[in-house]
Amino acid sequence: MPFIARNPYTEEVIREYPAHERESIEARLVTARLAFLRWRETTFTERARALDAVADALREDLDHYARLITQEMGKPIKQARAEVEKCARALNYFAEHAERMLSPVEVETDARKSYVVFQPLGVLLAIMPWNFPMWQAVRFAAPAIAAGNVVVLKPAPNTPMCALALQEAFDAAAFDYPLLYTVLAEVEVIPDIIRHPAIAGVGFTGSTRAGREVARIAGESLKKCVLELGGSDPAIILPDANLDIAIPQCVQGRYQNSGQSCIAIKRFIVDTLIYDEFLERFIEQSRLLRMGDPMDEEVEIGPLARADLRENLHRQVEESVQMGAVVHLGGKIPEGKGYFYPPTVLTNISPEMPVWKEETFGPVAPIFPVNSRYEAVQIANASSYGLGAEVFTENLRLGEELARLRLEAGNCFVNHYVFSDPRLPFGGIKHSGFGRELGEFGIREFVNIKTVYLA
Repeated sequence: MPFIARNPYTEEVIREYPAHERESIEARLVTARLAFLRWRETTFTERARALDAVADALREDLDHYARLITQEMGKPIKQARAEVEKCARALNYFAEHAERMLSPVEVETDARKSYVVFQPLGVLLAIMPWNFPMWQAVRFAAPAIAAGNVVVLKPAPNTPMCALALQEAFDAAAFDYPLLYTVLAEVEVIPDIIRHPAIAGVGFTGSTRAGREVARIAGESLKKCVLELGGSDPAIILPDANLDIAIPQCVQGRYQNSGQSCIAIKRFIVDTLIYDEFLERFIEQSRLLRMGDPMDEEVEIGPLARADLRENLHRQVEESVQMGAVVHLGGKIPEGKGYFYPPTVLTNISPEMPVWKEETFGPVAPIFPVNSRYEAVQIANASSYGLGAEVFTENLRLGEELARLRLEAGNCFVNHYVFSDPRLPFGGIKHSGFGRELGEFGIREFVNIKTVYLA
């Protein structure tokens, strides 16, 4: 099965890439292993120089990379530029801070000297999704490579151009050998790649169903894996929330990347005291969002990445409406070309509805009223997912208490929608996965935490 880059705005195929044959994949894995044996011997200064060079390559041709993202998966061009710049910032961050994060840690024991060191594991397989085709790969690769590992990148079938372009950016860093290898592998080949003796660990971002399979195969092979899976992030809007802040944050948090984000707000839980005002203003702001050609600088909602994704999203909406949900905005597939789905706002929600209990990967916003913060937290946590959560309130002490102690998620933000930051660990709990990317905790996921004891 080929890797097909299809423009979701025109629905036309841009380019097809044949999947790599097993012999070609084998050669890449062996070459990557040889590269690791050299890369692990480098100093942090040399690694920083390489990562900074990749960041420079991305910035020097930022518009080119941004246009590839927009053409291949429909992200509005302004957001695509922001994605490329975020990649460059993350590379710079780990170039600057990796040595500090991985410095030996002395531990006082009965020994003359004892300490902990952090050594790279080897070649890591990164199985990455299409919704942030460059950022997701860099989010995994930057700390891994800074730690001394080498990365094999398996992209989504619909975003091969972005993966190959990212590899070119790494190659343009002019290091002696590649540090990132793109493998266009078919799904049925992936288990064998995970089991391959050259692979030391696996990072996966995608669906919970696929994540279970990756974890099973990695577990059978006794290989470390980090899983960032689906999310159904709740946003709690308390009665004292400043709606001048909360509404723009909620609109951005739901509709960024046309709603195609694991950490997008997917459930709005609003106190009844401000429910009517929140609903009215949220609908008003949603209606103002401009949908159209993602290459247009003014467009805020582009097409969904694939036709099947739009069909599934519309199924979730229609089934929920049949169960009693009320549509206040959107909810219909527009005529014409492009896999568009309009901003859609739903109320009269029950927990059994698909738009509430399933992950909605698109611009759909179900809004649910509650009578207290205790009820809000209970409903927020009543999900199989646990990736992110938001609280909007003027009472920062209460907001911090809910974020720190009450909400079951890996990322809890107060008065801001959830986003990933190279300085902070990122990941989830429950069916949203395990392990962390980014930050000091992320860079230590794929290292050998070795004890050294001198008697």
